[in-house]
Amino acid sequence: RWEKGKAWVDEQIDNLVEAIQTIGHTDDNATTVDFGTLFYHYADVSDSLVGILMRAKKRHRLYYDGDMLFQSKDDHVIITVPVAA
Repeated sequence: RWEKGKAWVDEQIDNLVEAIQTIGHTDDNATTVDFGTLFYHYADVSDSLVGILMRAKKRHRLYYDGDMLFQSKDDHVIITVPVAA
């Protein structure tokens, strides 16, 4: 059961990174998007965005300041996905 859960989380992280790369701004080193924009675009995809962000950050797939992000309060926080993610 643990393996199945881990595979689901991995898939969700991959989907999130792909969404950020689609809606974000990419330069030579990374793709960035602010949390407010991501929340607006990703809400239709998953209702567990914050949890997936936290797991992706823990696995070093993306970076942002703070631990847990909240709608409205943290809309300005920049989420960064390295090009190699």
